[in-house]
This record gives sequence, structure tokens and C-alpha cells, in this order.
Amino acid sequence: MSRAETVRFRYNQAILVAAIVAFIGALPLATARWWLLWVLLIPLALGVWAWRAGTDADARELRLRALVGQRRVPWTRVAELTADARGRAVARLDDGEALVLPAVRAADLPRLVSATGQELPESAG
Repeated sequence: MSRAETVRFRYNQAILVAAIVAFIGALPLATARWWLLWVLLIPLALGVWAWRAGTDADARELRLRALVGQRRVPWTRVAELTADARGRAVARLDDGEALVLPAVRAADLPRLVSATGQELPESAG
């Protein structure tokens, strides 16, 4: 599977810019005393999360990526793709588990389905 066939959903990159600004802003505090260095870990973790977290989809599987790990879910386990009340995309699995798809909104569901190589049926109306 080539990279071009993978559909990627990521959070807005303004979060990454905010994390960089927060890191720079925390430098004077963190360097004032050695025991305040841990303050730099907060914007650093936020920046790594903003860069990494999201959902990747291809014809074989969904990959849900978080700050330090990822979960792979084959499409054969996905029983339904739907949206919750907050407008986030949710994958319901064949065992009843519901997974909120990071960085995927309800409006992105057609693009997510297209990653499988299938088409959505035309809406009646």
C-alpha cells in the first residue's frame, strides 16, 4: 500500500504553533530554578501530540494515533461509521465497542469511506 493511497486526518496545526509559543514562553520560568524545568514538558507533550495524533485510513485498516501509541483496526471489524452528538466520527466495531476517531469530524466521513475504495450510496431525496 503506497503512502498516496492513505487518507490522513490530523488536528489543526495551529495547536502545534501554540505549543511552540508556549514552550518559548515557559523558558524564562523553567530556567529561573532547576526544579522548574518540568514546566517545559507540558508544551513539549502538547506539541508532540498535535504533530502525531489523528486517524489514518487505507483500504486495509484504520490507524488511530495518540501521543505515544496507536491502534490498528481492520475494516472487517468495523460494523458502522457514524457521528456522535458533538459531531465527531465514531467507528462501531463488531463486538459493540465504539471508537471515537481522532481528528475526524462527521463531515469527513465520505472522505474516510473513500479510503476503503468504496462509494457512499446516493441519498434519496
